[in-house]
Amino acid sequence: MHFELSAVQAAEKIRSGLISSVDLVKACLQRIEDTDGAINAWIHLDGEQALAQAEALDEIRRKGLPIGPLHGVPVGIKDIIDTCDMPTQLGTKIHNGRQPEHDAVVIERLREAGAVILGKTVTTEFAYSHPTTTTNPHNPAHSPGGSSSGSAAAVAAGHLPLALGSQTGGSTIRPASYCGIFGFKPTRGVISRRGVLETSRVLDQVGVFARTLEDLALLGDTLGSYDQADSMSFARPRPHLLEGYKAEPPVDPSLAWIELPFNDLLSDAAAAGLAEVREVLGDRVEVIPAPKSFVKVIECHKVIHEYEIAGCLKAEIENHWDDISDTIKPKLESGLATTEAQYHEALTMVGGAENYFSEFFNDYDAVLTSAAPGEAPLMGSDAGTGNPIFSVIWTFAGLPCLSLPVMGGDLGLPMGLQLVGSAEGDDRLFRTARWLLQQLDENAQDNE
Repeated sequence: MHFELSAVQAAEKIRSGLISSVDLVKACLQRIEDTDGAINAWIHLDGEQALAQAEALDEIRRKGLPIGPLHGVPVGIKDIIDTCDMPTQLGTKIHNGRQPEHDAVVIERLREAGAVILGKTVTTEFAYSHPTTTTNPHNPAHSPGGSSSGSAAAVAAGHLPLALGSQTGGSTIRPASYCGIFGFKPTRGVISRRGVLETSRVLDQVGVFARTLEDLALLGDTLGSYDQADSMSFARPRPHLLEGYKAEPPVDPSLAWIELPFNDLLSDAAAAGLAEVREVLGDRVEVIPAPKSFVKVIECHKVIHEYEIAGCLKAEIENHWDDISDTIKPKLESGLATTEAQYHEALTMVGGAENYFSEFFNDYDAVLTSAAPGEAPLMGSDAGTGNPIFSVIWTFAGLPCLSLPVMGGDLGLPMGLQLVGSAEGDDRLFRTARWLLQQLDENAQDNE
């Protein structure tokens, strides 16, 4: 089935003429038609428009013109990322029918790489905490996580090989964990956020989803670029993720297990799964205590996020308060009540966290932790889209993170193992992740 191809496989088959982009897009559209009635991953999907893109890309290949690394491969776009030819409605009825005039920078990068922009995936309201109607492809009674609900669910359901999301707390890593796919949030500043809904100037980062680690690397390399209009973008070369993925570690990596102050939130199944992984890795994992400042980091993340999103949504708060969900109103009110002094005090912790981890990763290749407290919560439960606590510290510090779908829970739902790397060491993180997956695979084969 064409829709089961990875992005790397699909791009190679299209490049060599074994299949066409039209073939692939038709297969994806059929898969969506067959399954999305129960999942509801898409907020905007125009099959004719997608096929027109695919036909144009096939013609480019037939003419022998230059083609990009994602030529003819469909990608799903979280509905907070501007597209000039599709609505971007930010997960709220306040912006129903909103049509941007320009593409976001990441969309420009995708078009240059030859990708088909298949459609827009469901996001939570303003990419925050109010749950969507999107369900988990493994069990529709459970949440896919948020805020990148539709992107994670679409990739997990086989609708397409790649999708874009975002992360301000845990909105890429947690849905990837719940949906049993690979998720990646790069180093802060690697991918431009221009044209993406701003909810936090400091914390917002673009994330990506795929069904293979190699696909994540390919997409991450495609999206990374310097953008002087993005205050967090840095004017230096980006890590080469595919090179990192394909490289062999010069020595076995050294991993850190931090006794995080919230590890008691782990479900029994998650704790057992993590213990099993640590047992397989043996002395390659060192257990270390968490700095006392980690608790303050969590508090500061909350202060910055609430203060900045309240400022970013000023017009919506002033003019459409009644159209905002009761889920996020208290958080917006908290942000409005936060003083500038409190905000700037919280900001000082960002630099402190960056400095701490800059030294920390002199001794370790990655931090090993969970991507979420456990399996996906039930739809409509008080847990909402799930607790992002296992992502907050790393997001705050701007570190690259991967969710690897290697664990399972008592309910038969997937759980992700999270690896966290050094700032701008995204390539090293992919190298370590591939090594880790090999260790787990070899152990599984030995035990068969």
